Amino acid sequence: MMPNEKNLNTIPVGTLGLIPLESCATLGQKVNQYLTEWRAERSHAQSTALHFSEYSKDSYIVKAKNPRFGSGEAKGVIEESVRGCDLYLMVDVCNYSQTYSLCGYVNHMSPDDHYQDLKRIIAAVEGKARRINVIMPFLYESRQHKRTSRESLDCAMALQELTKMGVSNIITFDAHDARVQNAIPRDGFESVPCVYQFIKALLRAEPDLQVDNEHLMVISPDEGGMGRAIQLTNYLGVDMGMFYKRRDYTRIVDGKNPIVAHEFLGTNVEGKDVIIIDDMISSGDSILDVARELKRRKARKVYAAATFGLFTNGLAKFDAAYEQGIIDHILTTNLVYQRPELLSRPYYVNVDLSKYIALLIDNLNHNVSIHGLLNPTDRINRILEKHRAAQAQKAAKNNISEEA
Repeated sequence: MMPNEKNLNTIPVGTLGLIPLESCATLGQKVNQYLTEWRAERSHAQSTALHFSEYSKDSYIVKAKNPRFGSGEAKGVIEESVRGCDLYLMVDVCNYSQTYSLCGYVNHMSPDDHYQDLKRIIAAVEGKARRINVIMPFLYESRQHKRTSRESLDCAMALQELTKMGVSNIITFDAHDARVQNAIPRDGFESVPCVYQFIKALLRAEPDLQVDNEHLMVISPDEGGMGRAIQLTNYLGVDMGMFYKRRDYTRIVDGKNPIVAHEFLGTNVEGKDVIIIDDMISSGDSILDVARELKRRKARKVYAAATFGLFTNGLAKFDAAYEQGIIDHILTTNLVYQRPELLSRPYYVNVDLSKYIALLIDNLNHNVSIHGLLNPTDRINRILEKHRAAQAQKAAKNNISEEA
């Protein structure tokens, strides 16, 4: 699908340059492929003008790397000119599969390591680019976004640091709390929702899913995710329920107060399919506890959708939950590193966001509004109408077969 052709009526900010760090190489290649295909197919009267001289290219990826010394120290290197370019740097701070040598030992890269590599590449640009944009799907330190005691505000400090280094726009997805952008009120910050992609992927995985108030319900696993769940229920036109976590505030285990129980607020879920929607699956304990509670309340099928599938404690507990019928599908995006064994699981649904990112970059490079991309109402309505029409057609065929 070609993006909106209104882009052709505006002059690009600068020559498009894409720098996916090694942590984001696979996603970056997919984004680059969409951009090269779209721009190769375009034709317009100004194609010979100077500001369109490098508009269509075989690749928009700028060669860059972060080599390391044996001590673990590193540097950022850009291997081609970026003067006057509109650069888009992509980084996955959760890619623990990347390693480096530290005094002979193999170290897996932490979010801190990835963030430092991002700053090194920005520093290597040396202010020669027309504009620097950072696409950081999982916002660095996004869970440390507020102060409840004498503690650091890591996410806010990171955002301020990036903008002081010359970053014009920061693009993230389903930020844990988008209000952290208040730390940089005069700079560009977008927390992009993935609700359309989740609906589309779920309907593909479950073509017989009945999207109505009698058969489907959306569940927020905690009070913090209420806004996300309300948004999805409004799009689907179904009811919503919520669990709240009752914690033991007298002790701390693994850096947090342990959950004593999940209490449910909402209408009856018996016989209904339910979608648990959240921003991330970390260890998975919380979302599986919610799924068990829903099954205990006689929910029919349980689907878990989260933008970031971290699976920090492995997949064994999810395999067991699937075999026991506790959960039917888990949907997460390719915005963060996906371990190979995850992609092979029968219950896993991969939600590809590469095309969406390419659309965002294409629009931003032309300084075109991205409001239409951030507000997916029309696209969701179209896909729901198509789904309901297919179900009606299938039901009509079944009735004809029965009569025959």
